[in-house]
Amino acid sequence: MNDPERILVTVIEAKGSTPREAGAFMLVDETGLEGTIGGGQLEWMAIDKARHLLASGGDRAEMDVPLGPEIGQCCGGRVRLLLERLTPQRRSRLEARRLAEKAAHPAVFIFGAGHVGLALASALSALPLTVRLIDSRNEADPVLPHEVGFCRTALPEAEIAALPAGGAAVIVTHDHAQDFLIGRAALARSDLAYIGMIGSATKRARFASWLRQETGAAADLSRLVLPVGGSILRDKRPEVIAAMVTAELLIALLGRSTQGKMPEA
Repeated sequence: MNDPERILVTVIEAKGSTPREAGAFMLVDETGLEGTIGGGQLEWMAIDKARHLLASGGDRAEMDVPLGPEIGQCCGGRVRLLLERLTPQRRSRLEARRLAEKAAHPAVFIFGAGHVGLALASALSALPLTVRLIDSRNEADPVLPHEVGFCRTALPEAEIAALPAGGAAVIVTHDHAQDFLIGRAALARSDLAYIGMIGSATKRARFASWLRQETGAAADLSRLVLPVGGSILRDKRPEVIAAMVTAELLIALLGRSTQGKMPEA
């Protein structure tokens, strides 16, 4: 079956308060939609314009939309949109952009495929992150979203070396000794944006004592989040912990990111 004809709608300029940033895009065909430029009346206007472009056989159009009371929105900003028929050349450029953006996604390595690790992998799977779940147990055979990679290894702490700079290590294994080994390896790197470990204040103190014995120096645990996801709620359900850790990760990993570059027309 041939792909349907589609229109690429891209935000090429965003001034003031706007639903999405410059570079955001969506794809519109006669009956469907992929992506979003922010929803609301602006998006419905763009969808209607895109479908008229499809029906008329047109190639390109622009829209300059003030986000005011006249369209039922009160953002106060202004948005310029570029609408383009998705030709093979434009499709190739769009795919190249998507691949580049995916390659630039921050990496999250989750150590431990138990209840919390699985809940966290599921929570992160739809986000702009590269997620990998790591476990040492032979019996671990998790069913994961296709976006999440899985690695079984007898030495999970060695996988820290493969974590890209700027990434995150979340340590939620079934074994405290294993947690400590992975934590030591992660803290030995100064280029990680987030290092977190499941546990308690007691576990934190024991880890600090163990690190002093192992390294012969006072442990600097200022970069370690322990317990993960435990600063606001004291809820121990795996799905709730996963949601709170997800918030911590987004702040640490995406809070520093810059907006994506505009694709060429």
